[in-house]
Amino acid sequence: MRRTSLRGVAVATATVGLFAGTINAVAAAGQSDAETAAADYPPGLVAAMERDLNLSTTEAVARLEVQEGLAGTQRSLEKALGASYAGAWVEGADALHVAVTDAAEAADVRAAGATPVTVDNSLEALDAWTADLDGALSGSDVTSYHVDVETNEIVIDVVEGAKADVEAAVAEAGVPADAVVLAEAAERPRTFADVIGGEAYFIDGSSRCSVGFAVTGGFVSAGHCGSVGSSASEPSGTFAVSEFPGSDYSYVSVDSDTPVGVVDDYAGGTVAVEGSTPAAVGASVCRSGSTTGWHCGTIEALDATVHYAEGSVSGLIQTDVCAEPGDSGGSLLAGSQAQGMTSGGSGNCSSGGQTFFQPVGEALSAAGVSLLTR
Repeated sequence: MRRTSLRGVAVATATVGLFAGTINAVAAAGQSDAETAAADYPPGLVAAMERDLNLSTTEAVARLEVQEGLAGTQRSLEKALGASYAGAWVEGADALHVAVTDAAEAADVRAAGATPVTVDNSLEALDAWTADLDGALSGSDVTSYHVDVETNEIVIDVVEGAKADVEAAVAEAGVPADAVVLAEAAERPRTFADVIGGEAYFIDGSSRCSVGFAVTGGFVSAGHCGSVGSSASEPSGTFAVSEFPGSDYSYVSVDSDTPVGVVDDYAGGTVAVEGSTPAAVGASVCRSGSTTGWHCGTIEALDATVHYAEGSVSGLIQTDVCAEPGDSGGSLLAGSQAQGMTSGGSGNCSSGGQTFFQPVGEALSAAGVSLLTR
């Protein structure tokens, strides 16, 4: 993407690496030690991280261990910093950066082992401005938009030649121009539902999507896969809840199949789902889908908004993991933690791409069900 910036953000960034000792300690271990440690994780998960992230077994295991600690630190700081909190991201493999609007809070961030970054806009303010854009950008040539916590800006992806119109829409919405950056999108995102034969589950006997996560009484998937009342087969059931556009989730109540709290790793095994703790921007994640199997990448943004041809969807997780038609609804995991279900994106698994995921928590709340864990 080619960007045209509407502002320059000045930040003071320290260079302290968080949990670097863990990475170094595991990296110093022999291959046999790494394989022993890898046994604590599903084999398909570690193998996919090796393939897609160019990591050794030792590095993949170390990254999973470090990210567990980083997630806890991020949650604690977000709660402690309150209105000064402006987001967090992982840089490299082990450095957690936390943005604050009050320079006096930097000491608390360092004390927690993270690197403080002083910025102008709080995450609360950026989220509020993003909400103001929801109506203003609905009819424009905008393909997606999200808060970029690393640059402390709202990034708006637009089709070629539409920047002037979008700038006008931003101004009309009352969003400060210096809090926005425009980027040209190479292509429009699309949903990944398709009419292909294969595994996973089928909707009304024709189109195919992928199961997201097993929940009480059934499973959650993408909303664009089927509307309320649509039938599902293999496993068989009925769409009891479906939301799309706006959000992109569905709940399918199964007939006689037994939901199990695992995800297919497409390597002859399964990944046990142990919870749904949200991961930070920069964290490594892996996706499971019935067309392309397991693929891994990195979280690029949270709370992104995408404009599909069918309408806008907000609150999505944006990643650089690839996906293709038929992968829709499939599972996104950070280690053993459920993150969301595949909504759509651009590109493919040959040339690479960008994907968006519906957070699993919203689907669980809307359907009134609970995630099944092992």
